[in-house]
Amino acid sequence: MAWRAVIGIDGGGTATRVLILDERGGELARAEGGAALIDWPGTPIDIETVAATVGRAATAAGIELPAAALCAGFAGVGREPERGAVEQALAGRLAERARVITDAEAAFFDAFADGPGLLLIAGTGSMGLGCAEDGREARTGGWGSLLGDEGSGYEIGLSGLRAAVRAADGRVKATDLLPRLVAELGLVRPEELIPWASVAPKTAFAALAPSVCELAAAGDAVAAEIVASAVASLVAHVDALLSRLCPWSAPPGLALAGGLLAPGGPLRGALVAALAEHACVVLEREVEAVRGAARLALRDVVAGDSDDDA
Repeated sequence: MAWRAVIGIDGGGTATRVLILDERGGELARAEGGAALIDWPGTPIDIETVAATVGRAATAAGIELPAAALCAGFAGVGREPERGAVEQALAGRLAERARVITDAEAAFFDAFADGPGLLLIAGTGSMGLGCAEDGREARTGGWGSLLGDEGSGYEIGLSGLRAAVRAADGRVKATDLLPRLVAELGLVRPEELIPWASVAPKTAFAALAPSVCELAAAGDAVAAEIVASAVASLVAHVDALLSRLCPWSAPPGLALAGGLLAPGGPLRGALVAALAEHACVVLEREVEAVRGAARLALRDVVAGDSDDDA
């Protein structure tokens, strides 16, 4: 049978990204679609959105489905039976073999392959992932919005809204967060935030984070406190990983990913400055979970072919 392409997927609460590679690892096509999941946990991955996005990428690449292999990184599928259920839904329909991992694992592979190194993600949620020089692995965060997500877009947006309503009461010092966030949401009165917040998904809160960061950079003291707290929380992830995975013969690489920390992200500069005295080296290049997923799918095919030839 002729060798076919492989598919990488990065699915989260903001968008679904697809990358198709040929047998040499060359890029054939990309596509982006709607969110693969909304407000996880509690809602299933939208397989139809994923399939439609893969279909557009396959058309652009000029390939027929199913592909040889697929690897998908999704937020919120770190445990069974979530992975197995999604793999079963994707296998056969989109690729002959399907592998489901977390988006963090996919991003880590893009940055370091099999390690060692550290990865810090801050987007809608936040978490850290690391691999020691001897192969030990550790994770920080990933506890969800009720127990974790410190330093995430969700937490920054929620903190900004909380500060805004306290300012409306006169319980905190004056801040431009109140008029800025009310206007950004298309509301007229602060009281309208109550029904909005009761139904808004995590991604809607996270979408407010850039505005909080902009106000902080412009000198708003309340917004600056929120951003400083977020940066400190993210630094704590790095400190924990460095400590849990030591000893290090040399400072490990630290990859930054997610909308807040990717190159040009609103928290990247402040975090890099805060880590200046830490024993790690921040990678400058962009880290892509979809690229890591596609490369893992390619490796799976190569390994499978080697086993067949043995």
